[in-house]
Amino acid sequence: MAAITAALVKELRDKTGAGMMDCKAALSANDGNLEAAIDWLRAKGLSKAAKKAGRVAAEGLVAVAVQGNEGVVVEVNSETDFVARNPEFQALAKTIADVALERGGDVEALLGHHYPGGGTVQDAIANAIATIGENMTLRRVSSLKVSSGVVGSYVHGAIADGLGKIGVIVALESTGKADELAALGRQLAMHVAATSPVALDLASVAPEVLEREKAILAEKNAGKPAHVLEKITESGLKSYAKEYCLLDQAYIHDGSKSVSQVLKEIEGKVGAPVKLTGFARFALGEGIEKEEQDFAAEVAAAGGTTA
Repeated sequence: MAAITAALVKELRDKTGAGMMDCKAALSANDGNLEAAIDWLRAKGLSKAAKKAGRVAAEGLVAVAVQGNEGVVVEVNSETDFVARNPEFQALAKTIADVALERGGDVEALLGHHYPGGGTVQDAIANAIATIGENMTLRRVSSLKVSSGVVGSYVHGAIADGLGKIGVIVALESTGKADELAALGRQLAMHVAATSPVALDLASVAPEVLEREKAILAEKNAGKPAHVLEKITESGLKSYAKEYCLLDQAYIHDGSKSVSQVLKEIEGKVGAPVKLTGFARFALGEGIEKEEQDFAAEVAAAGGTTA
C-alpha cells in the first residue's frame, strides 16, 4: 500500500473541503490515489470537490483585452501580491494582453511575438524580472472570436482597467444590435465569473468527467434495478448540467430563468438570433498551491501520518 503522507492528506483536504480524518480514510481506501479518493469522498457525500476550485496561491494579475468581435484573457504570475500593485508589472500584463489580441497564439507563440518598444514578449518579461527583482511567468492565454457579434468581458477585483484577480470573456454570435449584445455580453461574463461553469452544455463536458459522474451515481445507488438506475443517472446528469453547464445554469441576474432562456428572450430586443459560442474564465493562481509546512505538521501529529 502506498504511504499516506501528511502532504497528501493536506492536498486532498484542500481540494475537497472534507474533514482531515475522512481524507485519510479515503486515501487509505484507495491506496493513496488522489483522484480515486476524491470520488470516494463525493460518493459518500463528504465532499463538494466539483464546486471547489484549486486553492489560489500564485500571485500576479489576470489581464483582459477586447476589441469588437475578438477578445483575450491572459495570466501573468509573480511571486508576491506586492508586485501586482507595481505600475511596471501592471503595464507588462496589460501590454501582453494587447499583443495577444493583435497577434494571437498560445503561450509559446505569444512569448516569441514582438513587444512594443523592442524585443519579444519573453524579453520584456526578462527585463521586468531584472528591474523589479522577482520571478515572473506568462502562465496561460485564451482567445475568442466570432464572425459577427461581440466578445463581452468582465474583470472581478479590478485594480486597473482590464486587470484583476478574475477575468472572463464570452463570445456572442449574432447580427443583431451591437450595443445590446455588448451589454448582454458583460452580464454573461459576470455570470461566468460568479458561477465558474465547466462547459457550455452537457455535450461539451469532457467524456471522462461524465463517466466519473455516472460512476459516482451508480455507487450511491448500488443494488437498485438497472432501469431505476438508468433514470437516476439521467436525472443526476441533468442536475449536474444545471449546476456546472453555462447554458443550463440559473441566470444570476434572474434566478427564475436559465442562461439559454435569457438568450432566447433577448433575440427580440437584439433583432436577430443570438448564440453563445464560447467562454474563458481565468482565476488568478487556480490550481497552483504554496507549501504550508506548519499545516502539514499539524496533520501528521493529529492523524498519525508520516510527513
